[in-house]
Amino acid sequence: MQVRTHPARRTHPARRMQRVCAMRRARLIAALAAAVALTAATAGTAAATPEHPAVAASDPAPPGDAFYTPPDPLPAGAPGDVIRSRPSKAGPPTARRLADAWQVMYLSTDALGRPDAVTGTILVPKSADRAKAPIIGWGPGTSGPAFQCAPSKFIDEGAFYEQSALNEMLQAGYAVAVPDYEGYHAGPKTTYVVGKSMGPALMDAVRAAQRLPDAGLSKDAKVVFRGYSQGGGAAMWAGQLQPAYAPELDLVGVVGGGVPANLALVALGLEGKKPFGFLLDALIGLGNAYPELNLDSYLNDAGKAAVAGMQQHDCTLELLLDYPGKKVADYFTTNPLGTKPWADRVTENRLGGTPIKVPVLQYHSDADEIVAFNQADTLRRQYCTEGVPLTWKVWNGLSHITLVHRGNADAMAFIADRLAGKPAASNCPTTPSS
Repeated sequence: MQVRTHPARRTHPARRMQRVCAMRRARLIAALAAAVALTAATAGTAAATPEHPAVAASDPAPPGDAFYTPPDPLPAGAPGDVIRSRPSKAGPPTARRLADAWQVMYLSTDALGRPDAVTGTILVPKSADRAKAPIIGWGPGTSGPAFQCAPSKFIDEGAFYEQSALNEMLQAGYAVAVPDYEGYHAGPKTTYVVGKSMGPALMDAVRAAQRLPDAGLSKDAKVVFRGYSQGGGAAMWAGQLQPAYAPELDLVGVVGGGVPANLALVALGLEGKKPFGFLLDALIGLGNAYPELNLDSYLNDAGKAAVAGMQQHDCTLELLLDYPGKKVADYFTTNPLGTKPWADRVTENRLGGTPIKVPVLQYHSDADEIVAFNQADTLRRQYCTEGVPLTWKVWNGLSHITLVHRGNADAMAFIADRLAGKPAASNCPTTPSS
């Protein structure tokens, strides 16, 4: 993210504050990217298918932020059909040398099963044989509820904190489809960690990559879903839903790290802790996904101000740093998670119960301070009971953010083996008592 400086001059206070906030945000994003990079250093032509013809763009890629505003009404078409696209940057200069990139808007399905429009980025290695390139559906981690936090914006600006992993996939010759998830536009309505929204958004990003004529990718390409943190949840949800939702995809593997499998248990681990902002963002996400929950009716005045502010300017680092020690009672008149309508929606978005049909790599740190370890281990045990061919790895003593990169080598090796057709070696217990 580039921040311009100007000679000293008289400036309207509101504009001066906007500039200060922008500079602060740039520093925060740079700090997170630097943290991930430091961890890395220390760690050692198919167009649309006949069954799904491409949708004619209702608006030929409107300029600037208008690109992100969905047409109203949405065009007719199937999930994964491209509504509009435009060339973009694959990241900083190193990434631009590796790949061509496009920002896209495509049809998808929201948590209530209704058609919606989602934006994202499609990246194709310059050196790849596009007709044979596999496609990684990459679920980005937490980006934040504000419009300017959309992953496609950060990638284009060279400020994407998972860029190193993205570059490794591109260097390996993999095309990558990165959804923004639902709701990134002016007046954002993001659906943070809502699985019934994230799963379709990720699957349809892969479909959009196959149907974007400029990308030249095959409808028969091998596919892997991958992600960490929020993205790990998205990858697992896509894996669970794929047989019914996108059976035509040649899915060969799923990789999920730091997975928020049970939102209720994740919420318990954040109450009164430093990263409480993630819990508040999750409540915003549930409220946006399910309007009948009526989030505003539970908020006190401080909560209404906080939610409005978060949706205006909070990205990942603000969520980490700006709400230390806060509790639900600081922002709500009643804890919504204690009510039946909210509890039912949380249960509906709990992973497990539907076995993933392809090999899975799941990993987590036993010291994770943001996404509770025990709920991920419970998911692992459930998948094993359900017969999922699962490889499980526990990292000892690492923070959630440190594992953003430290798990990359295992993820890349797992993906390479699945794409090569090698059998997966599950380490599920052989008996229920193991």
